[in-house]
Amino acid sequence: MQSPPARRLRSSVAALTAVALGSAGLFTAAVVGTATPARAAGVPTLSPLNVSGRGATVPFKEQEAEYAATNGSVIGPDRLYGHLPSEASGRQAVTLGAVGQYVEFTLTAPADSIDFRYSLPDTADGKGRDASIDLLVNGSKLKSVDVTSKYSWYYGGYPFNNNPGDTNPHHFFDETRTMFGTTYPAGTKIRLQVASTAQSPSFTIDLADFEQVGAPIGKPAGAIDVVADFGADPTGATDSTARFQAAVNAGQSQGRTVYIPQGTFTLYDHVVVDGVTLAGAGPWYSVLGGRDPNNRAKAAGVYGKYVGQGGPSQNVTLKDFAIIGDIRERVDEDQVNAVGGAMSNSTLDNLWLQHTKVGAWMDGPMDRFTVKNSRILDQTADGVNFHTGVTNSTVTNTFVRNTGDDGLASWPERVPNVDDSFTHNTVVLPILANNIVTYGGKDFTISDNVMSDTISNGGGLHIANRYPGVNSGSGTAVAGTITAARNTLIRTGNSDFNWQFGVGAIWFDGLNEPIAGATINITDTDILDSSYEAVQTIDGSASGINFTNVNIDGAGTYAIQAQANASMRFTNVKARNIAQAATPIHNCVGSGFVIADGGGNSGWNNGTTCGGTWPTPQWTYGGQPSTGGGTSSPSPSPSTPTTPPASPTASPTTPTTPPACHPGTGNLAQGKTVTATSTNQTYTAANAVDGNAASYWESANNAFPQSITVDLCAVTAVGSVTAKLPSGWEKRTETVTVQGSTDGVSFSTLAPSAGITLDPATGNTATVGFARTDTRYVRVTVTGNTGWPAAQLSELEVRATGSTTPPTTTPPTSTPPTSTPPTSTPPTTPPATTNLLAGKSLSATSTVDVYGAAKANDGDPSSYWESTANAFPQSLTGDLGVATPVGRLVLKLPPATAWATRTETLSVLASTDGINWTTVKGAAGYTFDPAGGNTVTVSVPGTSARYLRLAFGGNTGWPAAQLSEFEAYTS
Repeated sequence: MQSPPARRLRSSVAALTAVALGSAGLFTAAVVGTATPARAAGVPTLSPLNVSGRGATVPFKEQEAEYAATNGSVIGPDRLYGHLPSEASGRQAVTLGAVGQYVEFTLTAPADSIDFRYSLPDTADGKGRDASIDLLVNGSKLKSVDVTSKYSWYYGGYPFNNNPGDTNPHHFFDETRTMFGTTYPAGTKIRLQVASTAQSPSFTIDLADFEQVGAPIGKPAGAIDVVADFGADPTGATDSTARFQAAVNAGQSQGRTVYIPQGTFTLYDHVVVDGVTLAGAGPWYSVLGGRDPNNRAKAAGVYGKYVGQGGPSQNVTLKDFAIIGDIRERVDEDQVNAVGGAMSNSTLDNLWLQHTKVGAWMDGPMDRFTVKNSRILDQTADGVNFHTGVTNSTVTNTFVRNTGDDGLASWPERVPNVDDSFTHNTVVLPILANNIVTYGGKDFTISDNVMSDTISNGGGLHIANRYPGVNSGSGTAVAGTITAARNTLIRTGNSDFNWQFGVGAIWFDGLNEPIAGATINITDTDILDSSYEAVQTIDGSASGINFTNVNIDGAGTYAIQAQANASMRFTNVKARNIAQAATPIHNCVGSGFVIADGGGNSGWNNGTTCGGTWPTPQWTYGGQPSTGGGTSSPSPSPSTPTTPPASPTASPTTPTTPPACHPGTGNLAQGKTVTATSTNQTYTAANAVDGNAASYWESANNAFPQSITVDLCAVTAVGSVTAKLPSGWEKRTETVTVQGSTDGVSFSTLAPSAGITLDPATGNTATVGFARTDTRYVRVTVTGNTGWPAAQLSELEVRATGSTTPPTTTPPTSTPPTSTPPTSTPPTTPPATTNLLAGKSLSATSTVDVYGAAKANDGDPSSYWESTANAFPQSLTGDLGVATPVGRLVLKLPPATAWATRTETLSVLASTDGINWTTVKGAAGYTFDPAGGNTVTVSVPGTSARYLRLAFGGNTGWPAAQLSEFEAYTS
């Protein structure tokens, strides 16, 4: 039974040519060796399951792989479409690429099951691969779990294909589940470990959901049993469609519930329901699946009767079972959805819908339909779509992840959708389009939801007059009151690969006709860490829009991007951490875009631009509420196996805690974490501690006071602060106060407010000394600048040495003996024991995560620089400041035993101008061995240079260049 064909359009609304994106960079650090260093935990990000009072209440505890114990490679964070980590939760995951590599989670609550999200590489023919990964409990193998890439990897343009030779690879992840057979208590260590790479060269783990499923639900009294009474096959060996249909027909005619006992049942076609309850033993126990082997347009699904074919069905309840299908491609004409047709006065409750085209595509007219307490996962298209005349219906308390199109959608094609709602849902990782959208619709409520991690061609929340059949003439356009209240959007919006610019976290589109005559209320909403702009208008005008009590915290480009006329009212809308802070509104439509100021606004209304080039987004992974809520990121201790792991070589040991922080020597601030009260465009606080005097931090203009705070990572003695500006800048005086704190909360004054003069004649450098004080956080507050109406610093240096008290007696005037060099005259060359690169600027061809170039001369041997993986050659360059004799280089890796012996192939080049280079040491392999302190010396006698470059061509221990210290000496 199929509905009339109604092809869902997903072509770009703009007449732009799709730009092909290649797969380069797709697997960042995808293949690794067993003798790798224990990796740092992922970047802390806000979890969509950790927002109090909003989103779905789920029965599982979720843990991210990047925060678990692992000897694999943490990939990301990365939001670029077509890159593997961009589709991971929080845009980070862990890749395991060798036998014995693992991710290990520690249960935070009792659990008897795991559902984990993963990715395997595709095969050359696009048909996918099957593999398995071991599941260990407290170090002992419990079972092998089958995994596959057959439901992943799509290519090309909409509606996509399975041809790896095409462009735009995406939809990388899938998930699978298994039960433990018993309940394990909190504190139990659950490990996913690679036993073989013969079937798959790598396994990328995103997250794991742990659940206490409990016992199966028994058969209700008086219920019909599809197995005992109608002979359905619980082994799945034969097609049970006809037997299920007979059972539900009997249930309808007899007024009895139809029970699905434990088992996996194969259905080659839809089961059509009307006036009946179909109930299972629970979604972990009663599973429907299958697909007609001869007609791939037919597959397992439970459908109501279509209007015109005796429908809509009435008084249907579907509950407590799973439909896990076998849909591996997207063909919009095929009715291969988990639930479909039309159902009025009906409910879906506690369903698990996976690997179908759409979780529930409902074709009305129909009324009072509810989806609740359910999970919708890994669809090739939408999660739920209320299509055509769906009224008084709702999706509530439902978890949606990894849909191939909109997560939750309403599309009233031809017939109005009225008084519908999406409430208390969590919608994450739609691969295409939006988390939640209403295309048209009247009196729609979208409230108390959490939306996160939009991947491409959509935003978090979309309200639009788009798609066929949406127009005021048929009453299907946006109308009445649209209420979007108490929603949280995290890392939503992303680039549209057709438009080639960003889509807003919340966006309005009047493509078919202007959005007019409706009242749209966006209230009490948090828009956090948006990938591009927070709010957008495009294609056609929109009016009647009210933003009230809205928190915008973090936007990769703008707070507002006006590409169509609009009339809005903002009241108590506060924005911060906007990348384009000086011009947070992008408006190229001019006076046609109007925002009425209702008062209490800040951070978005201080500047406008209309640039010809879209800015590169700045993704800070900020936007976490001040009350916290982000996931902590320690690397916990792995379990000790009771039996040796089945791996040919021993895995490195994950440290029980992250390596201790050492503030280092010299400039204590270089490479450390730094924050500022504001930034202007790309002139971020990080520029002030990058060791590059040509880059600089600049605060918002005309907004004194401003401050910059550096975290030295541990309490240490400090005695001076040095401020620098770029060498070519004109003379100016900045008024500064220096404060210190041991806890980052309570600050005391180290140096009172005073003017410091930065003069190019003296290197645009000024030092403020003070009594040596033990502190961890150093803050410089700027209250004035004679050269520019903002705080500006190219380098903020913090040192242990402070001001000294002048001697109370006059120093002797006699000349020291001629055999002793005068103490006031420095030697003409530094002593052989002085590291010439200490505190000097380093740069690199690439860096990964937090492992920046500055880590290689911060004086801390436990920190290190690392380049992009699988991308040799790479180089690291040091600037000595002036031409200097150099006789030897000392190169180091962290001395921890987890850094096993490795050989890095490198050459040494020198330059006096940074442009013309001479090879002073040809390419050779240098072995770093922990037995020798993981240190090597490279002799370069007779070299005189300002710039020294290490060019790396290989590394036997990790597919990237790595160095913890780059030192240079005269001899």
